[in-house]
Amino acid sequence: MLSSMLLSHVGLGIETMIAAGVLILIGLVIIMVVGALLFLLPAAIIAGVVWFLTANELYAGVAFLLVAIISLTRRK
Repeated sequence: MLSSMLLSHVGLGIETMIAAGVLILIGLVIIMVVGALLFLLPAAIIAGVVWFLTANELYAGVAFLLVAIISLTRRK
């Protein structure tokens, strides 16, 4: 009760608090997705080169997995 009175006095309603929380969650999801894409970028490039040279999806998939595993184990 007291906190809602203080927030309304300052001009911050519950709607503003919810909107701020949703925006923070959206920002965190975007940061995590970009981080995952940057982490998988070298593996995707190598898989693309292997697929371009061999035209074999199995080899490209294996190359992707190997590079991703190597990147994961070498990560500090």
